[in-house]
Amino acid sequence: MKHERETLYIKGGRNTEVAKPDVALGDILSMECPDKMTLAKLRAMKIMKFPEKGRGRRVLSVLKIISRIHEEFPELDVRNLGEADLIITYEEQKTPPRIWHLAKTAFAAAAVFFGAAFSIMAFNNDVDVTKLFGQIYELATGTQTDGFTVLEISYSAGVAAGILIFFNHFGKKRFTVDPTPMEVQMRLYENDIQTTLAENADREGREIDVDP
Repeated sequence: MKHERETLYIKGGRNTEVAKPDVALGDILSMECPDKMTLAKLRAMKIMKFPEKGRGRRVLSVLKIISRIHEEFPELDVRNLGEADLIITYEEQKTPPRIWHLAKTAFAAAAVFFGAAFSIMAFNNDVDVTKLFGQIYELATGTQTDGFTVLEISYSAGVAAGILIFFNHFGKKRFTVDPTPMEVQMRLYENDIQTTLAENADREGREIDVDP
């Protein structure tokens, strides 16, 4: 009687970071199989190795993973539910001092704050908002403005409210469940980087793949 082949489902993300040079399947894949003993062996199976020191990045084809699995478990029916090419990044985990994190956060916050403030002031000076508000105030009230009226106050409050609504959060509080524009742009940037890495590795023959 012919036995039905067991099915192994694997799923790997586009970009995975590992903290040790010896990379096992369990470090880069989610796997599911009815045979839990086989699953445990698969998770411990070595798939690649980075140099001991420093950092590195390799592109690994899922076909190489399936080939490696079939070397040990030829009876398994492997089905991939994830990416076709996996980008594996290795970097030694060194915890910098807390003061370094605080300094980087303070620098980034200051750069964003003063950069945005300079852009707003440059725009206001370019279109001469002060003169425009003065003309509007004089037309509406018949008196000259002293430079500090309800127009300036409303404009300042509107700019602040617009920034908060656009970025969709204040501190740790998120106004809606949607990702912020900054998060969207960061994900698009990451996707572009990952696509470029995978395509460059394929063109230059550096992708870890099965033998042709």
